[in-house]
Amino acid sequence: MARPKKSRIVSSLPGCEGFIPLGYTQERCPLCISMTVDEYETLRLIDYMGMTQEECAVQMNISRSTVTNIYESARFKIADALVNEKSLLIGGGDYDFRQENKKTAKIAEEDKKKMKIAVTYENGQIFQHFGHCENFKLYDVQDGKIISSHVENAAGSGHGALAGFLKDLGVEILICGGIGGGAQNALAEAGIRLYGGVSGSADAAAEALVKGTLEYNANVQCSHHGHHEGGHSCGHHEGGHSCGSHKCHE
Repeated sequence: MARPKKSRIVSSLPGCEGFIPLGYTQERCPLCISMTVDEYETLRLIDYMGMTQEECAVQMNISRSTVTNIYESARFKIADALVNEKSLLIGGGDYDFRQENKKTAKIAEEDKKKMKIAVTYENGQIFQHFGHCENFKLYDVQDGKIISSHVENAAGSGHGALAGFLKDLGVEILICGGIGGGAQNALAEAGIRLYGGVSGSADAAAEALVKGTLEYNANVQCSHHGHHEGGHSCGHHEGGHSCGSHKCHE
């Protein structure tokens, strides 16, 4: 019998959702490579933080050999993106957050009387890239219970307009996976509360939020480079500095 696969422990999600070669736009987007969050974490720990592979393995709670495989895969994807002018999208993978970064969402009883929740949505699951999300599942809550839900298509809204799209729908809370700093600011300006770094079933997440048991990542964009002004062509900048296509290749 095969041993159960261990989730790789990460400290934070990337500060942006991806990168695109200079000169390209979302309308003219090259092929895209998909890098998982655990692959990104090995690069962050080893190449940026200066850890050895042994130290990285301890930090991520996996074996040294597993770290080597993940790290080599991540570095090849970086090389492929640079040499062949491909966009790089970061998200997904088999990972969990470090316990100290987890928080449980607490909703005031007054808010539970009537509120509207949106969840980034794809095939029943929480879609992991807010800036590339085409569908949101909306849940109407009344007297502490979800009374109805439906899916809204956001195609054509554009990355910068998603916060406004949700605000116009009356959304007060968003549950999502990865999200860049610019998008977080836009949501805050729209008065929408954010619970990021969540994965799994969209329905289960909405139910957990109402019950007060939803775990989210309090450090959803804590990467060091994610806050720099003028940025690194991140997915949350205007001008389409991230891959708007889902035609990504492992």
